[in-house]
Amino acid sequence: MRKSIVLLTVAASFAAVASAADRPPNIVIIFADDMGYGDLGCYGHPSIRTPNLDRMASQGMRFTDFYCGASVCTPSRAALMTGRYAPRCGMASDKRRVLFPTSKGGLQADEVTIAEILKKQGYATHAIGKWHLGHLPQYLPTSHGFDTYFGIPYSNDMDRLAAKGPKGRAAFLEPRVEYWNCPLMRGTEVVERPAEQTTITRRYTEEAVKFIKQDKDRPFFIYLAHNLPHVPLFRHKEFEGRSLRGLYGDVIEEIDWSVGQVLEAIREQGLEKDTVVWFTSDNGPWLIFNDHGGSAGPLFEGKGCSWEGGQRVPGIAWGPGRIPAGRITSELASTLDFLPTAAALAGAKPPTDRTLDGYDLTAFITGKTDKSPRDRFFYYRDEAIYAVRQGPYKAHFTTRSAYGPDKPVKHDPPLLFHLGVDPGEKWNVASQHPDVVERLIKLAGEQDAGLKAPPSQLENENIK
Repeated sequence: MRKSIVLLTVAASFAAVASAADRPPNIVIIFADDMGYGDLGCYGHPSIRTPNLDRMASQGMRFTDFYCGASVCTPSRAALMTGRYAPRCGMASDKRRVLFPTSKGGLQADEVTIAEILKKQGYATHAIGKWHLGHLPQYLPTSHGFDTYFGIPYSNDMDRLAAKGPKGRAAFLEPRVEYWNCPLMRGTEVVERPAEQTTITRRYTEEAVKFIKQDKDRPFFIYLAHNLPHVPLFRHKEFEGRSLRGLYGDVIEEIDWSVGQVLEAIREQGLEKDTVVWFTSDNGPWLIFNDHGGSAGPLFEGKGCSWEGGQRVPGIAWGPGRIPAGRITSELASTLDFLPTAAALAGAKPPTDRTLDGYDLTAFITGKTDKSPRDRFFYYRDEAIYAVRQGPYKAHFTTRSAYGPDKPVKHDPPLLFHLGVDPGEKWNVASQHPDVVERLIKLAGEQDAGLKAPPSQLENENIK
């Protein structure tokens, strides 16, 4: 009898191991808004404390050369969701850089999202936080493969109530919730207006933890897109005055707390070996807001431009059952790669009826190879390629400040920087490497020729 019990126990143990091995991993993407390359302790910030993200990096993989798909909100989020540069999706514009509350367009139904791919594989799919890919019902997350949605449909500085509070920038520097009328939605319904932004990071976190517990017995995909540290800045009362970096630091430290809560919930449910978590930002820091904006560290410029500070962002991958700990890599990777990587992890095929700009990073992040499949990155500013990187070299064909009245400056020959030697893009070495310049010009030309962009959804006049 005892022998039978032992055999049954061993058999059950093997079955559990086999079941865990057969189960596709849960996938969690945590996406900050306007967080700079230099805003985390593990990326060198001297006064913002981010112990949970630092630990996540030490237990997983930290990228030094990780890129978001665009330097402003809407096109960056479109690139992440579809694995395609935003102009391919009609989600970029030279006239209106992002969607607004008055916009009639959004991400089209024929685009394939990460959520749609994973849902077909049996995943529970949840979107939490900022969306910014269209606020009308046909564009919201529940129309793009997500089972649930809880968050704000666009940036937290939109729907400004001009009659309330001080005028101009003063409202942002001493923000109060009632100065804005931003809606908080559940599904397609507005459940709170204005959104109580002092508690919103905490409520997003609680929502994510709820789904981790609820869906522990099936694979799940959680897209947790914080609407901070985008201005106006708000934090929970428990984080007031915590950071030496002031209000901005308080906000980052609360997001770090949120990451800690999510990872702890995964551990408590025994899911750490069955889960892959990504952390990154939608673009670089909004430098025009001074101490209410973040830091790009050693990189030049910030949000809104094609210099490194605009699109090189923190990138961390964590998954104790799949991703070896303690790796720091200078190989290229991007939010564009999330879709094909998620598809591969889930045992699905990415769509083959369209051009994808993402690469499957599975072999790379799991340690089967030291080389990323991505060897190039195109820096789109709105609808045009402003720069291209291949290997350590980056060529700028056009430059322009992030914000301001200046016009684009064309460069012939292009500016050329070696980003390994010069991440701050100070020393133009084009004259020393004409062969590299020629190669990068050809690469950008091929990309441009192969891009068939539909009408922009960001321009109201083009929407039927």
